Amino acid sequence: MAEIIQKDGTWTFDGDALRLTPGRDKNVSLLRRTLGELTLPLRALAGISFEQGRKSGRLRLRLRDGADPLLQATGGRLAEPNDPYQLAVESDRYGVAEYVVDEVRDALLLDRVPADPVDGYLLPGPSVPLSVAAGDGTASFDGEHVRLEWNWKTEDSKSAAGARSLALTDLTTVEWHPAIGLENGYLRFTVRGAETKAPPKYDPNSVELWGFKKDPLMALVAAAVQARLPHPTASPEAAQATERPAAAAPEDDHDALLRRLRELGDLHRSGVLTDEEFALAKQAVLRRI
Repeated sequence: MAEIIQKDGTWTFDGDALRLTPGRDKNVSLLRRTLGELTLPLRALAGISFEQGRKSGRLRLRLRDGADPLLQATGGRLAEPNDPYQLAVESDRYGVAEYVVDEVRDALLLDRVPADPVDGYLLPGPSVPLSVAAGDGTASFDGEHVRLEWNWKTEDSKSAAGARSLALTDLTTVEWHPAIGLENGYLRFTVRGAETKAPPKYDPNSVELWGFKKDPLMALVAAAVQARLPHPTASPEAAQATERPAAAAPEDDHDALLRRLRELGDLHRSGVLTDEEFALAKQAVLRRI
């Protein structure tokens, strides 16, 4: 097992999954604390890196495209403090961070995890029911319906019709966008047959965001809805299916591990693996025997 504990949070890798626990430090963002602990199956990862700085470094995870409804709904627009897939690392823990990187990379190599996109979510998304008040309204989601309620800051033409209830089955897309500079952000739901190009300020199916502290929490509502919509890259026949693990194979039995050692030896002799890569990979296999 590889583990790194920092003020920003704790990452723990057991060979099959990476567990991300947000820290309790006051500087940890509200979104990450609300999102809570995440468990990422190894097959959801596309890569991991560590960047060193003079005073601190940063661990970064790269997930396979389409694996996470949060990244899908936000389009990768979560700012650094709110990104759960980054971890600030103090300079005296650089060695530990590099060890975590090596362990995860070895596991990705040994398990032959592809880096290509997936056609089903591998993470479940935030739990429901969920309700967030920010910007000009409150967005709530119970797993089947989205409810939008307006406050005193809502544009009159938008709030005149009152609160809205949107059935999940009527939604085609959901998108969260942060406020950037002078441009306001939004949480927007697209209803089948009622598509619009109206600005979020006037769109009754959107919550307008102005860049305040709770705005990022609307991304959690977006992710919870996204996780329950058909995957955007799935085939029509499998639109509402999620990628499931293949039938369990005896990958950790003695014969399978010996075959893996022989394969690594062949890769090493053919020059595909360097001496260092072969040594690390071999150690990881031997630890499983």
